[in-house]
Amino acid sequence: MVLIQRKMEITKKIVLIAHDNRKEDLLDWVKYNKGTLSNHHLSATGTTGKLIHEQIGLPVFRFISGPLGGDQQIGAKIVEDSIDFMVFFWDPLSAQPHDPDVKALLRIAVLYNIPMACNRSSADFLISSPLMEKEYNRQLIDYGSRIPAKN
Repeated sequence: MVLIQRKMEITKKIVLIAHDNRKEDLLDWVKYNKGTLSNHHLSATGTTGKLIHEQIGLPVFRFISGPLGGDQQIGAKIVEDSIDFMVFFWDPLSAQPHDPDVKALLRIAVLYNIPMACNRSSADFLISSPLMEKEYNRQLIDYGSRIPAKN
């Protein structure tokens, strides 16, 4: 098995996503971690990003809404090595019209070996890791050179 190294800088590129029933939980988490998150580059899906900016005051790049293709945009950015870390508070009890997109995004995050938290406990552990303040080399399996070369 051949491994490829992808370097994460000290300043991480973090994407924040929350389904409707989980937005308040994510906003509470972002507010609690505002100091740490302010040291990183943040992006989010449309409504989530708008709420983070308006209610918490952090700058955040906004993709379009998840059901309108935002999940696919984020997946593409993971493939392009433009996202290092994902916090996705998804709702496991509600049917989502874009469920295939959600599953594809989760699959890409695992395939490209990015840290991912899908609930508050996991997000707390990841954000408080000493690795958040260091460069980090994540390893990807080279599936016969199917993983794109880093630009």
